[in-house]
Amino acid sequence: MDAKQRAARIEALTRELTSQFSVLETSDEVAMAEKVYGIFSQMPYFQAHPENLRFIPVKDDPWQRKSVMAVVRGEKAPSKRTVVMIGHIDTVGVSDYGPLAGCANQPDVLLEKLKELDLSEAVRRDLESGDYLFGRGIFDMKSGDAILIALLEEISQDIAHFTGNLIYGAVCDEEGSSGGMLNLVPELARMQREEGLEYLALLDTDYMTSEFEGDENKYVYVGTVGKLMPTFYVVGKETHVGEAFKGLDPNQLASKISARVNLNPEFCDVAEGEVTLPPVTLRQRDMKPEYSCQSAKSAVLYFNYATHNSTPDQVLALMVDVAEECFFQVLDTLNQYYRTFCNMCRRPFERLPWKARVMTYQQLYAAVQQEVPLLPELIAQKTRELLARQDIDTRVRTTMLVEYVHGLWSDKDPIVLVYLTPPYYPHVHVSGESEKERLLLRAVEEAVNSTRTDYKVSYKKFFPYISDLSYGAAPQDPEIIRALKRNTPGFGAFYDLPLKEMQALNLPVVNIGPFGKDAHKFTERIEKNYTFQVAPELVHKTVLNLLREEKA
Repeated sequence: MDAKQRAARIEALTRELTSQFSVLETSDEVAMAEKVYGIFSQMPYFQAHPENLRFIPVKDDPWQRKSVMAVVRGEKAPSKRTVVMIGHIDTVGVSDYGPLAGCANQPDVLLEKLKELDLSEAVRRDLESGDYLFGRGIFDMKSGDAILIALLEEISQDIAHFTGNLIYGAVCDEEGSSGGMLNLVPELARMQREEGLEYLALLDTDYMTSEFEGDENKYVYVGTVGKLMPTFYVVGKETHVGEAFKGLDPNQLASKISARVNLNPEFCDVAEGEVTLPPVTLRQRDMKPEYSCQSAKSAVLYFNYATHNSTPDQVLALMVDVAEECFFQVLDTLNQYYRTFCNMCRRPFERLPWKARVMTYQQLYAAVQQEVPLLPELIAQKTRELLARQDIDTRVRTTMLVEYVHGLWSDKDPIVLVYLTPPYYPHVHVSGESEKERLLLRAVEEAVNSTRTDYKVSYKKFFPYISDLSYGAAPQDPEIIRALKRNTPGFGAFYDLPLKEMQALNLPVVNIGPFGKDAHKFTERIEKNYTFQVAPELVHKTVLNLLREEKA
């Protein structure tokens, strides 16, 4: 297949995949999986080898969603060498399209409709250039899926002359809880164990875009960013507003922590000169359920915290230090305010009685268990009650469990409890230390150097967007895993990860995706030339390089 034919096939597949809505947490996700399965089932290779095509269901899923696994096994020579590839088939919703929602899956119709709208100059320019296709999911990431489907199709057509194996997981639920990938990982680990497959790398074709205004680079990412959600449960001391200085407002302390951490570059994670975005506040509120003239008793605050190097235990320790620092500062401020108020009212001043105290959830658990020996049984019962409630999500359940455990403790003085809220995405740093890492770096470098293009293709060490690539590996240090589990309330019940299987895979990762703009916006679009010609060539060459490369 020449480059022109390949590009035409990928565009046709992109349009076909985009035509099927697959909005997260709807039945359309199931329809999308069935469409992908149908495309593969029409290929002669899978008609001859139906055992290599199957669904991977998401366990206990209310929508009965499923992913598709397609396996191509080379027949030229026996080989266990295998490249694993993934792409997600779900999308975010279409409400942002407004009256155009019904045609968000029809690129040609949508293109004409968009011309009638008042759009920014940049969007208008791309719209009128003829170089872009618009549509929900066309960029994030059905064009990327089309690249991988076309790759398997092309290789399977000459399977007698192909050595090695390809596994492609078209996964659901990436935009939500990664249920598709988290159910695919155990199956990959099982195949690795039972068939003796030698997995070389995990390759994704998720979207790639400019990182700043005027950025002309096109990126290949060897590695991926990670994510943690450090959380602060702040217990104050409630009081009537008419006696305000007799209490400690948890909102004041939570706000101090937010001001200290939110968007602060001090907390960027740096590796090999690449910098994560700083933490971002995702939730901050008090826990008071109703209006009254009483100050709040407690508040909760958590951050999106991106990682390149830092492990869960390290981030937790850092956030404990932050909480202690902020607690002392708030108490100093309050005493200054109270002194000034007392002077204004001609009253004697006495320092407020509060002490700065910070604990991790693990430390809270130990303290409460000393007083309540049946704590594990009580937590198990509370967990069952919270799981039975379908009206709350995992983050809320975690907070409610912390609130419950703290409520069992006899100590009611103000405190900040620091823990981790799901989800957790491990970062994958491809440093070149291991044989597989060096293999991937060589394969990508050769692919880029041998691809003739007018685009400036650059390497980066970390895919900057949270993705399922994170689940190709996990920290190997048991102490890190223990800290993660013990400081994530409800781990194993509200939230779980196939950590042993992720550790067994332990794959270096790479993202080589289509180029476009405005993911998750109604102006979402792909640039056709790079997406249909350059990116597929880079993917194709990288895969072949991996499979033929001799061990270092």
